[in-house]
Amino acid sequence: MNKKFENVPLEKDTVILFEKMHNIDVFDCLYQIWQQGIYQANSVIFLNEDVEGMSQEAIEDLVKQDAIFVNKSSTSFTKSDSGYTFVNFNFQEIDDFNFDLEAAKKSAEKHADIDRIRKEQIAAREKDQKLQRPV
Repeated sequence: MNKKFENVPLEKDTVILFEKMHNIDVFDCLYQIWQQGIYQANSVIFLNEDVEGMSQEAIEDLVKQDAIFVNKSSTSFTKSDSGYTFVNFNFQEIDDFNFDLEAAKKSAEKHADIDRIRKEQIAAREKDQKLQRPV
């Protein structure tokens, strides 16, 4: 894990089911799937200083444009004194015994692959545009 996310606080009674370093646009972030009681949700966590000067709406929009976000999901937003900004989403009530961690991991990996492919396509387009420019 990236050192800047070593001290992300954890609320009492919250269990992290999965976490992975992620990038949204130019921002490093930590993607988590967590459970608290009968509720499960996802979080994207930014370092406060990385998103300094951005509004809550701009940060939430950034997350909503990423492949990990489920359309029509509600969000909650917290800018913590601990130095982290949390965008929580994909809230669902679950049966504790029916959570499929492997399916969650595969989903997160798929979304990471989609993000990687999107970045590669953008880089290839930019390279093509540079090659086509007259000298």
